[in-house]
Amino acid sequence: MPHYQHPLDHMVSTALTRNPYLSGRSLRFEAESGRVTLRGVVRSWYQKQMAQEALRHVDGIEEIRNELEVSLG
Repeated sequence: MPHYQHPLDHMVSTALTRNPYLSGRSLRFEAESGRVTLRGVVRSWYQKQMAQEALRHVDGIEEIRNELEVSLG
């Protein structure tokens, strides 16, 4: 089990792994001072949006930067 330095890291990780649309995706994120940046590759624009939506209601997040790449191949 990974060790998280900040409670926000744990909440972001949990929100992403519990989202059924993101199953099997290895997404990376950076969380600092209420800002979360998402990185990695997803298979559709829908998955990209779902990753952002998974974080929308997490306490402590003020800004989400969605830098996920969509790879249709």
